[in-house]
Amino acid sequence: MTFIRSLYLHKGFFIYMASASACFLLSYWIPILYAVAWIITIAISVLFLSDLVLLYRFKHPIKVRRLLPDKFSNSDENPVPITITNFYPFKTSIAVIDELPVQFQKRDFNYETHLKAGEVHDFSYNVRPVERGEYTFGFLNLYASSALRIVKRKFKFQNAQMVAVYPSFIQMQKYDFLAMSNNLTQFGLKKIRRIGNTSEFEQIKDYVQGDDFRTVNWKATAKRGELMVNQYQDEKSQPIYSIIDTGRVMKMPFNGLKLLDYAINSTLAFSNVALKKHDKVGMFTFSKTVDSFLPATQKLTYLNTILERLYNINTQFTDSDFSLLYAQLKRKVTHRSLLMLYTNFEHISALKRQLPYLQAIAKKHLLVVVIFENTELDALIAQDAESLQAIYHKTIAEKFSYEKRLMVKELQKHGIQSILTAPEKLSVNTINKYLEIKARGLL
Repeated sequence: MTFIRSLYLHKGFFIYMASASACFLLSYWIPILYAVAWIITIAISVLFLSDLVLLYRFKHPIKVRRLLPDKFSNSDENPVPITITNFYPFKTSIAVIDELPVQFQKRDFNYETHLKAGEVHDFSYNVRPVERGEYTFGFLNLYASSALRIVKRKFKFQNAQMVAVYPSFIQMQKYDFLAMSNNLTQFGLKKIRRIGNTSEFEQIKDYVQGDDFRTVNWKATAKRGELMVNQYQDEKSQPIYSIIDTGRVMKMPFNGLKLLDYAINSTLAFSNVALKKHDKVGMFTFSKTVDSFLPATQKLTYLNTILERLYNINTQFTDSDFSLLYAQLKRKVTHRSLLMLYTNFEHISALKRQLPYLQAIAKKHLLVVVIFENTELDALIAQDAESLQAIYHKTIAEKFSYEKRLMVKELQKHGIQSILTAPEKLSVNTINKYLEIKARGLL
């Protein structure tokens, strides 16, 4: 039974049989082709048996291994390496079909190659998940055929391999690296001019592009013959919270990714940078109820706790209760903190309904409200309107876009910091805002 299930006919077999059938058909008018047709049929039979012997004489002639990581990074390209080893003593044609998780909705994966006797071949393909959770890979199917191209032998490997998709730790690592480099501007991160700094001296270091000339240590410069600057410590151990709205407004998708997932990825990257700056980081999620709360802590290992907590966050289908948010913050966050609130308002009226609670929070804490631009509207506004209906749609889109900018003005008028950002630029803009606040000593 196993033999029958693994046996497939190669497309070459059908080509040969079509040739034999054509000869049989034409022999009605050309009798000599009748003998040719039988010769071809007998030859196909011999080749069929020969190909069976070649492919089935070895018990384990092919070895394939799919090397999956413990976890995937959400919204990023994740490589899936595959290694094939050919133990056949002849050149073999290989076709690999991987059964990808149902979340990818991809049913046309096919990789073909040719392997020499004893050759080991490595290749990889990328997958981009857009939802957190468990992804299960099915069988790794391989079809092997010889140079005769009559039959194919099917092999099945590694069924039901599960990989958990976590918030974007690749994005987190990227900004972690950038925070330590001097090339921040080419990735969108800005150098913020300091309004002032603490008087606590840390060290004398070599001057690098972007350092303040006012901190040049002329005595050390004269002694070393190179430009040297004094470095001062920033104020550290300040409590910083990422507050994520998990209500229905965060279900809106952009490029296949929900606003909630953009906020989660940004929270992870932002928290990592804040910890590297020696601040305390915590997390708060809410909708109709407080779903999760992590008090601000300075330990670097705390990032794993945040990652695990972010993995299980989901959006709700209800409107979020900002009065509850205010009450819980008043009870649980007793020290003045930087609060990065990830939410979204599509209408100015929706913002004004929640504004009293945001003002109350901002009296005790430094509140930064993150609002998302609707990039789909931007694309509609940029199009030329060639009909009355297109003019109507463009006008409405411009009105919604204007209201987003009006929200920022409204928040500024009441002394509340804000970020208006495209979803894909959220992490960069959030980190920029954090660095700006640190540099200006606003907290």
